[in-house]
Order: sequence, then C-alpha cells, then structure tokens
Amino acid sequence: MAPPDNSRSSLSNVSGQEGSEKYFELSSGNFSVKEFPLLSDVPSNVTFTPFLSTCKPSDAPLPLLQRVESLAHKGGFFGFQKEDESDRLMNSLGKFTEREFLSIFRFKTWWSTMWVGSSGSELQMETQWVLFNVPEIMSYVMIVPIIEGSFRSALQGGIDGHVMICAESGSTKVTASSFDAIAYVHVSENPYDIMKEAFGALRVHLDTFRLIEEKAAPSLADKFGWCTWDAFYLTVEPAGIWHGLNDLAEGGVSPRFLIIDDGWQSINLDDEDPNQDSEKLVLCGSQMTARLHRLDECQKFRKYRGGSLLGPNPPPFHREKPQMLISKAVEIERAEKDLNKAIQSGIGTDLTAFESRIQKLKLELDAMFGEDENSVISSTVSCKPCCYGLKALTRDLRTKFKGLDDIYVWHALCGAWSGVRPGSTQLNSNIMPCKVSPGLDGTMEDLAVVKTVEGGIGLVHPDQAGDFYDSMHSYLASVGITGVKVDVIHTLEYVSEEYGGRVELAKAYYKGLSDSLSKNFKGSGLISSMQQCNDFFFLGTKQISMGRAGDDFWFQDPNGDPMGIYWLQGVHMIHCSFNSLWMGQFIQPDWDMFQSDHLCAEFHAGSRAICGGPVYISDSPGCHNFELLKKLVYPDGTIPKCQNFALPTRDCLFRNPLFDSKTLLKIWNINKYGGVVGVFNCQGAGWDPKEQRIKGFPECYKPMSGSVHVSDIEWDQNKEAVRTGEVEEYIVHLNQAEEEELLLLSPKSEPIQMTIHPTTFKIFTFAPVKKLGSTGIKFAPVGLANMLNSGGTIQEVAYSDSDKKAETSVKVGVKGEGRFLSYSNVCPIKCLLNGAEAGFEWADNGKLTLDLVWTEETCGVSSVAFLF
Repeated sequence: MAPPDNSRSSLSNVSGQEGSEKYFELSSGNFSVKEFPLLSDVPSNVTFTPFLSTCKPSDAPLPLLQRVESLAHKGGFFGFQKEDESDRLMNSLGKFTEREFLSIFRFKTWWSTMWVGSSGSELQMETQWVLFNVPEIMSYVMIVPIIEGSFRSALQGGIDGHVMICAESGSTKVTASSFDAIAYVHVSENPYDIMKEAFGALRVHLDTFRLIEEKAAPSLADKFGWCTWDAFYLTVEPAGIWHGLNDLAEGGVSPRFLIIDDGWQSINLDDEDPNQDSEKLVLCGSQMTARLHRLDECQKFRKYRGGSLLGPNPPPFHREKPQMLISKAVEIERAEKDLNKAIQSGIGTDLTAFESRIQKLKLELDAMFGEDENSVISSTVSCKPCCYGLKALTRDLRTKFKGLDDIYVWHALCGAWSGVRPGSTQLNSNIMPCKVSPGLDGTMEDLAVVKTVEGGIGLVHPDQAGDFYDSMHSYLASVGITGVKVDVIHTLEYVSEEYGGRVELAKAYYKGLSDSLSKNFKGSGLISSMQQCNDFFFLGTKQISMGRAGDDFWFQDPNGDPMGIYWLQGVHMIHCSFNSLWMGQFIQPDWDMFQSDHLCAEFHAGSRAICGGPVYISDSPGCHNFELLKKLVYPDGTIPKCQNFALPTRDCLFRNPLFDSKTLLKIWNINKYGGVVGVFNCQGAGWDPKEQRIKGFPECYKPMSGSVHVSDIEWDQNKEAVRTGEVEEYIVHLNQAEEEELLLLSPKSEPIQMTIHPTTFKIFTFAPVKKLGSTGIKFAPVGLANMLNSGGTIQEVAYSDSDKKAETSVKVGVKGEGRFLSYSNVCPIKCLLNGAEAGFEWADNGKLTLDLVWTEETCGVSSVAFLF
C-alpha cells in the first residue's frame, strides 16, 4: 500500500461535526459512560478531556481521519496533576469492583499476555490496556495508557480496587508534574470494533505510528519457511543450513523463506581478543553478554567458499552433532542453575561437587566440538577467489532451491544482545549501565534481563542510529539478504538515562531502523520480536508491519518441569491469540515457529493453519513430520492463509482458558468463501501473581467440554464477508472427525457440543450454502479435506443460476492436491476438471468429493465445475 500523503490535516478541518451524543462524564469523583458509573473514587486531580478537544495536525490519510472523526465522541483522555515534578509519577484513576475485565500485561521485559479479573486491584504490573465488559449498557469500555511528551505510561492494580497509572520518562533528568492526555478511554458496542476504533484514534492523536492497513506486509506473510533457531541455536553454520533446506525440499515441502537466527554474527566478550569471534557458543544465554565487533558475518560464515555445497562431493555434515552439543549445553545450564540454588539457599552447602560437575561437563562439551569438521573452504567446484561468505552462500542456496524467495537474518535492536563493542567499528559506542524500571520488578525473573544488566549494553549513540542500521543492512542487502528479524527490542528502556529518556531514545532508534528498512529491504522486510510493550507499538511501527504475537515456542520447560513439554504449548497459543487483539491493529501478528516432530506438533499446526500469518518451523535436519506439514503447506511452499488474523471468540474474552478448569480457547477467522473456528484445550498453566511467574496447574490439565456456533465468527470484521454472515444455512465440516460428516445448520440451530482432551484441538469449517434458483439445489464448497484449513484452499466460486435444472452449474477454483469436498443435496449430472469430464463421488447425505492433483502450469489451481 502506498504511504499516506505528506500533507497534514486535523479532525477540526475534516468535517467540523462532533457527534451529538455525550458518552462520558467525570463529576463528583465518578466517571460515567452513557450515564452508567464505571469508576468511583476518582481523585480530584484527575481530568477528562473529550477527544476532539485535543485535535492536532496529522499525516493520517483522509479516509482514516474521517473514520476517526465520525467516532470521536466515543473517546477521550485522562490526565492528572501532581504538586512535585518527578521522572516517575503514580496516580489513581479511580476504582472498580465486581466488573469483568480483560487486560494485557508485560510478564517479562519483552513479552505480554492476557489477564482477567473483576477488580482494579487484580490488574498486574505493566498492564498495557484494560477492556471492561459493561452489559448494563450493552457496551465495552477500554482504557489505554499511552505516551505524552517524553513520558510513557502503564497501568497496575492498587489497593481497594483502585486502577493506578504510572507515567515514567526513564531518566532522572526528564521530569514533569502534570499530564493532559496520558491515557485514552473509548467505548463501543463491539469488542473487536473497539480495538480498531481506539487505536485508530490514537494513530491520529499521537501521529507517531501507522496502522497495519496503511502498510504492506512482508512478502513471506502467506508462505512456508524454516528458521534455524531450535535446530542449531548458536551452532548454526552453512552446511547445516544447506542440509536443513534440502531435507525439506526432498520431503515435498520446500520453504519459500529462510531465517538464519542468532549465531551468524561476529560477536565476542569483553575479555576476549577484540578481533576474534567467541567460540563454542551453543545455547541462548552464553552469548547474552557478547557484543558485535564487526558488522558482517562471523568467521564460520566468512570462510564459506562458493560452490562448496553444489558439487558432487560436498563436505560432510554430521546430523547428530548439533543436537549432541545442545543436549550437553543443556546439562551444563541445569548444573549451573543447581549451583546458583545452592548458593542462594545460604545453608553453607559444600559447593565443590557442583563446581566439579560443571567443569567436567564443560570439558566434555569442548571435546565434542573437536576439530572444525564442517569447514567448507575446500571445494572441487571451480570458484572465483572472491566468492566467499554470506554472498556466496545465499547465491548457492538460491541456485539449488529455486523457490527460496527470502533469506532473513537475526540481529538484536542494539546489534547483538549486549550491543556493539566500543572501538571495534566506526560507530561511537559506549557501554551503558542498565537500570531496570521499578515497574518490571513485578514481572517474571528472566535470564536475559539478568545477563543484560550484568554486562551493560554497548550502545551506539542515538545520533548514529541511522548510520548503524544502514551500515549493517546495506551490507546484508548487497550479499543477498532480503530482510531481518530484529530481536531484544526493549533493552533501550534500560539505558535511556543519558539520552533524554526512553521515549526520546526509542524515537531515534526506531527512525533509524525505519529509514534503513525503507532503503534496504523494500520497506517491509522485517519481523520484530521481543517487542511487546506499548512504546514500541506507539513509536516503532511507522514502517514495521510484522511482529511476533507471543513468547517463544518452547519445546520443553527451560526450568525443567517435565510437564512443560505439554502445558507450555497452550500458554503459547493464549499469548498469540489475545495479543493479536491489539497488536493486529499495528502489525501482522506472527505466531512464531514450532517443530513438526514435537509431541504437541499437531496442536501447534492447528493454530498456525488458521492464524492468518506465515507458517514456519524450526525442525532439526532429518527430524520432520511430512504428513503433518503437508496439511499446512502446498507443494509450492505457499499456504492456505485466512483473510484476517485469528482472534479469541467473544465467549473467551473475559475468561481464563489456561487454568479456570472450564474454558476452551476458541479462535475464529475468515476465509475467502467461508469461516473457521479452532477450538483448543490450553488448560494446565498460567501466570501466578504471587510467585510472579508462569507455572503449571496440573489439576487443570484434563478434558474440557464446550460448544461451537456459527455466531462465533465475527463476519462483520471483514467487509467482503458480511454477506456470508447473512446466509440462511451453512455446512459445517469438522476436520479431525474420525468419521467425516457434514452438518447442515442454520444460525438458529443449537451449538455443536464437544469434549477436547488436553493439548488437542478441533477445527470447524463453516461454508455458506447457496440456493440455486427454484430447482431446490443447495451447494456449498468446503475445500480440500486433507488440509487443516480446508476452506482456505478455495480461490474462486461462481454460480450459473437458472430455473432450468440442466442449465445450473457451479465453478470452483481450488488450490492444492488431495480430496476436494463439497456439499450438494442433489447429485450433479456431470463434473468437469480443468475442462475435461472427470469422475466424482456423491452420497445421499450430500457429500460430494473429487480427487485433485497438483498441476505446475496452473500454480496448483484446479478448475472444478459441477453441472446439474
């Protein structure tokens, strides 16, 4: 999508009309919405200002300005005043009790998740927004802490039901005593509309970000990919990448994009030779105090010689070695945790045994590394002397894997986890001590934070942020890299003391990043990660259009809980689905990778199939479930992608699908010609406010019952789907049914009941039934029954309607191979497949099926016609 016109307008000169209905009133310590009290005991120093009273020029496109103006009477701003100036101010906005709320809060510096409750005191630290259910007026009200000047705000619980707002600058040198618009309030009759309306209003008010509708998504948004992270961690190297891609291609699921994750950069520790790479790094944690000492690839990638892997005798690759190294590194990590626990116990335990075990394990790891067996310098293929490094590797990968459209690489926002080593590059970098905000004291203990604070960050001066990113990215673009995954984003808030505070420092860095993205990666080649805090979304998304919606995929609990291999998977889905409610207004939600051979791989695959974003895996070479992958991916590496991003259904919004022992997670989405609802049993874990961590609740890990109805799909959230939501009948197809059946239901039908076991799921496809003329024919295309998102395979549907039966026909364009499933209450007289008559099967229950094969000439799209 083209960027908006640079001319700046304000709401006051769009139409000049304010809605006549008054929604809000703050009077005598009560804040009311539609004359119904929402907050009581509002302090006298709190103010409320209607949205239109704060109008400023905006670069928003005219249609967005008009939309916001038409709804401006439904929103306004809280402010407050204090007697004394400070860099961190706390104030109550009032109190509530016995009122259902849904909220999103940061449980770590980097990651957010959902929380529900019924009192202001139950709000968690670092709450990013809170949504109230107000059935008395059939509405929802949302409070969003925002940015004002150099201050960023968040909510948290207070005593006796009070909602507290904390505004902080991140620098003791930046102070204030009053705010006019530090939190936004909005009301709507629809919980999904309120997200669009509220963040649309903030887009115009703040003018520091753009909505997803104003930006182009990365080209990988509708494709299948592979990420090297869980396959190799920091041991990633060229031969491993080659074999990983080749195994997938030979299995029939060729990735269209590759992400080379952490491990490719030139990093070292402060006590190491400033010109040499750190060696023998394996797991995340060991590199967290390392810094960049060069802006290009590390030695193991620099020495790659072009053509080495294209010849008949490529260098050897030992498939078991990466996993052996990872397993040994996990042993060391757990031994070190045991040592730390012994130290913290303070009982006077003899630590010698712990230390001896760690030393023994490290020697075993060193021995496993051995010689550099994977060196790929020598080659029998003729190659120019200059063809080395990433440029040679990307060229060879594209030579071998013709469909590989994109190759991304990982980097931290500050370069590496601990920034750039001073004096190692042309950039002005200084090691800045880290100061963690008091608001983060109430979040989960995190190794990444501990390590970052331990070593400080080698911060490139914000005046050079643009040069910093352009230096890295222009080089990467020149060697065939088409995008970056930018991680560890919220370290900036730790080091903002000397740079005007967290807002001003973030503005400088995000501008530099956005400018480089526009120049080097076609404006959209970036996935943001570890970014789930409001100042990123309000300041960093002018250009960025994709980002992670959840915490990492954890194949096991890093703290050693054996049940974590199961319950962490449900936690991941809750993060992604609920975060998408707000993040989807700014960026395309990315549900992260998973491993297709994991014990819960099918559980993850079900959610990725209908999430509306890219599907990618982090399988180790040779460790694949191709049967499962082929339910997600077409032979050409594209995917049957939904039209929207998946969201929780209404009946989940104010419930706890993690450990209330009764709620199933239901997520809905819309396909081009129908809708879909996925139902997942995520019970068994969640946030514990007392222990300040996510932990298992094994008593909840059990079968749960629930129901699905066509009304679970919010058809009006997609303008092309509104008519679909108005049809009289639907065919419902349950993908995972042991005995496949099609249900003919109407919006008035009773809900479909089900029971779902832990870490399992069901996907229901809803296909609208078309009645053809007066002939009594009813038809509904379901899609490829062998794909998890069956309805997403349908590309086109056209009906030729006539009162004469012989002149009635249906034409359907279907992408993919397998069994095409439709419903027809009448047996067709003929079927044409790509213009030629073809056999089909029809049963009395209306099930109509036809086998399709993949045809390269038509990009896998078959033309199916049924004549009646």
